[in-house]
Amino acid sequence: MNLVKIFRLTLAAALLTAGTLAATSAQAQAPLKIGYTDVQYVLAQMPESKQIESELKTYNDQLAAQLKSKSTEFDTKLKAYQQGGPTMTEVVKADKEKELQSLQQSIQEFQRSAEQSLQQKQQTLLKPALDKLQKNIDAVAEENSYTYVFNSDGGGSPLLLHAPKDGDISDLVLKKMGITPGAAAPIKSGPAAPAAPAPVAPGVNKTKIKAKK
Repeated sequence: MNLVKIFRLTLAAALLTAGTLAATSAQAQAPLKIGYTDVQYVLAQMPESKQIESELKTYNDQLAAQLKSKSTEFDTKLKAYQQGGPTMTEVVKADKEKELQSLQQSIQEFQRSAEQSLQQKQQTLLKPALDKLQKNIDAVAEENSYTYVFNSDGGGSPLLLHAPKDGDISDLVLKKMGITPGAAAPIKSGPAAPAAPAPVAPGVNKTKIKAKK
């Protein structure tokens, strides 16, 4: 699973993407000083990122196993229906078709539910890391008299299009957390990522079961 995509999805709704106001009433009187940080770059180097990725993978694998089981059951029963169809009575055939339709609907519902569950899980796991990052951005901004700090990671709708290099506080935030900058390669900006994928499993046989009227 691509943790960068997970970060981008979560950050789209996070407070960090709106920028953080670090000024006190006293600082409001001082000259305006604007800084920025690449949130993805910082998050990727936080030790929490590996644990988050590991837990998400485990959770995704669990959902995938359940989906695979449901899919296998459907495929097995569909094959039996197709092979035995010619010898089935109309009553038995109608009953088998109803069962297959029910299984197919159950799989589709599970896929939707699993995707939502995975998104909720990743948001829950990321929240402590995002809160920690926010706290340290605020601290660095206050210590260095930055009035505003913006997110420059470029996850679809970058808030910062141009700025001097000395306004980048990313490494200062990492050092504030006791992390040596460069422990992980900077994440390159790119287009917004799609929603988190549902668990991966063999595709359900899309053969439509036509119910008897």
